[in-house]
Amino acid sequence: MTAIVDYGVGNLFSLSSSLRALGVETEVTRDAGRLRAADRIILPGVGAFGDAMAKLISTGLIPVLLEAAEEKPLLGICLGMQLLFEKGFEYGEHAGLGLVPGEVSALRNDLKDASLKVPHMGWNRLEVVKDDPLFRHFQDGEYVYYVHSFYAKNCTENTLGVSEYGNVRVTGVVRHGNVWGTQFHPEKSGDTGLRLLRAFAAL
Repeated sequence: MTAIVDYGVGNLFSLSSSLRALGVETEVTRDAGRLRAADRIILPGVGAFGDAMAKLISTGLIPVLLEAAEEKPLLGICLGMQLLFEKGFEYGEHAGLGLVPGEVSALRNDLKDASLKVPHMGWNRLEVVKDDPLFRHFQDGEYVYYVHSFYAKNCTENTLGVSEYGNVRVTGVVRHGNVWGTQFHPEKSGDTGLRLLRAFAAL
C-alpha cells in the first residue's frame, strides 16, 4: 500500500487519482499507524515552506516520517520535496526534515534574465544526470510539469535529474538513501509522470 500524507497541504485528489489509475493501492491518511503499515509513503505539498513545516509539526507525524525513511521508500513532491532538505529560505529561514543534505532558496535570486517569469511554471525538459530505478520507464529528455518559485541547492551529490531555466539548473529529482524527491508534479505530467509514479510504486 502507498500512503499519501495528509497534513493539510497538497494536491491530494490528483495524486491519489493518478496512483489508483495505475492500479496502485493508495490511502490518504494522517494516521501514524497507517503510515507505519504502508509499503511506501508520498509527502505532497503546495504553498510556503514555513507554513507547511508548521502544519506537519502540528500533526505529530515527523518522527514517523523520519523512522519510515530508514525502512521504506519515501517520495516528496514539489513543496514536499523541498521539506526533505535541511532548511528553506522562504519568508525567513526555516528548518526542514533534514533527510536530504542541501537547502531551498529563491529561484529569482539566481536568475540572470529578469524577463524570465517566477514562478517557473509549465513544461520543461528533464535531463537525467544519474541513473536510478525511478527512471526505469523514463527516457532522458522527456518533459515534466513544474510550478515553483524556490528550488533546492547545494545538493549535487544527491541530484538525479535537472531542468534548465535560463542560467539556472533547477534540481528536478533527488535521492538520498530511501528518500526521493521531485520538484515537478508527476501527477500533472501526463503519461511521463504516470510512468515515474509506476516506478516508485514498484520500489
